[in-house]
Amino acid sequence: MNIQQNISLKRYNTFGISVNAKRFISITSVYELQQLLKIEKDIFLISGGSNMLLTKDINKLVVHIDIKGISIDRENYNDIYLTVNAGENWHEFVLWCVSQNYGGIENLSLIPGNVGTCPIQNIGAYGVEVKDTITQVEAIEIETGKLVVFPAKECQFGYRNSIFKNEVKGKYVITSVSFQLTKNEHKLNTSYGAIETELTSKNIENPTLKDVSDAVISIRQSKLPDPKKIGNSGSFFKNPVILKSLFDKLQKKHPKIPSYPVSDETLKVPAGWLIEQSGFKGKRFGEFGVHEKQALVLVNYGNASGKEIFALAQKIQKTIKENFEIDLEIEVNIIT
Repeated sequence: MNIQQNISLKRYNTFGISVNAKRFISITSVYELQQLLKIEKDIFLISGGSNMLLTKDINKLVVHIDIKGISIDRENYNDIYLTVNAGENWHEFVLWCVSQNYGGIENLSLIPGNVGTCPIQNIGAYGVEVKDTITQVEAIEIETGKLVVFPAKECQFGYRNSIFKNEVKGKYVITSVSFQLTKNEHKLNTSYGAIETELTSKNIENPTLKDVSDAVISIRQSKLPDPKKIGNSGSFFKNPVILKSLFDKLQKKHPKIPSYPVSDETLKVPAGWLIEQSGFKGKRFGEFGVHEKQALVLVNYGNASGKEIFALAQKIQKTIKENFEIDLEIEVNIIT
């Protein structure tokens, strides 16, 4: 095992934050991980680095999960069951599925990160959540080194949430995720967001999986910065779910406040709208700020520190609370 010393993590996190790992190792197999866990328990995991904000150097052993591979477990006329190793890039996996005519995750195109982290926060976009296709998650228990299977029903999936963010956080290393996708009778979801508008603009009446994926990519590219060019972690905040009574109160002051029904008593309000109404959209503070096209996205223009970006996030939270009586929850994992 090749443990390196004093390695910069700048290229291992999509925010491009320049912090160092005192010790670092890249793991490419489950066996290698199990061998490592026999001698190292106090570890810091990193995969695609897309859902974290690093605010300091890491003194623990940083373990980069780089286990690759896709396998077909079984299939029938309409369904295909795949197991995908944790180190596979999520967007590249989506594009591969689209090219194979495997349906179910095309709406999740261009989401940054790796497959292994997708169940942790139950990634979602344009009316689809990854939980809709996951059948099970395999993980190594850090304490024992044993391989444990979490059937989807035991993952406690919720809105940007799962058991991996709560009860078992820090106790397991996800090594693979299994999916059930469609081969023939695809159920396309084009009603959410601007997908239908994008398809109509291209005169597409009977969209394919690729058409939907291309539409999502086009929409995301039009308003979200490329992490390779501007450091970011995608949506920094969750869209808050509020009581209808509060919404009715807010609507009197803000007649154009948008919402999406969640239940008879609750609605989801776009966090980006709240942030924009509070004057933060496009605001730049030296080397960091709020993206000019999408207020949900905080950005590092080059040399910002994680502490600076976190302080901005807290300022936004405080302002939203004062302006709308809404507690804005951070979606990104803050490493303090």
